[in-house]
Amino acid sequence: MAGAPDAEAARDADLPGETVAGLDEALAAVDAFDRALVAGLLRPHPAQAAQLVEFADCVAGTPLGAKVAEAAQKAAAGAASEDHFVALAAARAALLGSVHDALLVRAQEMAGRARGEEAVPAPERRPAANLLTAARSWLCDLARTGWQGIDHELVFGAAPIVSSMLADPALRRLATLLDGLAAELAASCPGAALEHVPARRWADLWSRALLLTLPGAGGAPSVGVATGRLLPLGVDVQEHATAVQAQVHAVFEPADGSGSQVVRASVSAPKTDTVVGAGLWQLLRPHMSLLAAFSEGRSMELTAMPVTAGGDLVWSEEHARPGEPADAFATARVALPAAVDAVTTPLDRHPARLAVPVFLEGYTARKDDEALTFTVAGHPLAVDTDRIPAASPLTPEAVAASGACIGLLRWDAGAYRLQPLAVETTVRKKAVALHAGGWAGGTSDKAGVKAEKAATDAVAVLRERAGRLLRK
Repeated sequence: MAGAPDAEAARDADLPGETVAGLDEALAAVDAFDRALVAGLLRPHPAQAAQLVEFADCVAGTPLGAKVAEAAQKAAAGAASEDHFVALAAARAALLGSVHDALLVRAQEMAGRARGEEAVPAPERRPAANLLTAARSWLCDLARTGWQGIDHELVFGAAPIVSSMLADPALRRLATLLDGLAAELAASCPGAALEHVPARRWADLWSRALLLTLPGAGGAPSVGVATGRLLPLGVDVQEHATAVQAQVHAVFEPADGSGSQVVRASVSAPKTDTVVGAGLWQLLRPHMSLLAAFSEGRSMELTAMPVTAGGDLVWSEEHARPGEPADAFATARVALPAAVDAVTTPLDRHPARLAVPVFLEGYTARKDDEALTFTVAGHPLAVDTDRIPAASPLTPEAVAASGACIGLLRWDAGAYRLQPLAVETTVRKKAVALHAGGWAGGTSDKAGVKAEKAATDAVAVLRERAGRLLRK
């Protein structure tokens, strides 16, 4: 494992299979609150009151303790105000933030890397208070009604709020979140007929949105500039029915010789649910030359590229140009262990957001009942091959036969899981490197060319139909 001083130290390090102290208790408290939210807090029954007390007890003795205890008491009596719901949402975010931090420390110990220093968010222009108030009121109505009580009238109450927010760039982050939550709820109406309620997910979206309605909570992170060499590691594709994002994980080496840092560069595009596979790359690649450079195995030279304190490059083509050839596995073996991980902004501290780049080799792979596991230094690590994009030369079979892997260490369903971004393996007695983003900039691969043609035809039809509608 790259980054560990030696094999003996790697065996002695805290590895993903070990228990994190206090994690189960924190998650149990979050689950208690989420269960209380399912039936709504307008007229809570005794079981909900007990769940709220359990939740409040978990933060007793912290700076939030008194406010949360009061909020839980009011909510248990069906008399919670907006301020009380905000306190409960803040406590929930704090608990999950503590879980995130504990898991991140363990992951960084596994990767053998250090964490960056905290940075203070930059002050932001305050958006329209009336829209924030309207959004907060709608979210509190959801909490009172509960997921089992939602109907179309309540859910559609978010539509005018979202429409008004989209005109203000400072509110688009919150608007997108509200729109996504409302869309999921609308697809599940009426709530009384739901056989299964995604309580954790909806409570995650609800609490995050509620905190973003507070003035300053959605402040833009402090932004500096990056000048130096960008060495890509791999590409993570995140797809939704109406949007797609490619996130390039990389190591940035400053031109001034200061310490290198793990960074990300993202590009997003709207889409229809019929655009899938290689069509996703066709939507994304015109907006980011980094995707083509990654496919060609090249670095990028950055000049005054904006970068946030959280390690996110605010990509601008005018600040980047293709550099020298750079092999991702050479970067993973040599540059990644010495790089410092970026800090996580406060509202992004959530276990589901963990994605720590790691490099593994010398593992053994085992596949049982379609589940793939790597044994690393004697510890099992589940491999999440479902996250491999369909439009990719990387396959689950190649991952299972690999000898080295670049991946993202995530935490899902109570355990660490590895998302493969690239592997070194043998194909027809020849050593090759296969990347999840191998077709990001185009490809001459036979399967890739076929997928590109099919995607081109589908996108062309959609554009032609859209043009017809606009001409009417």
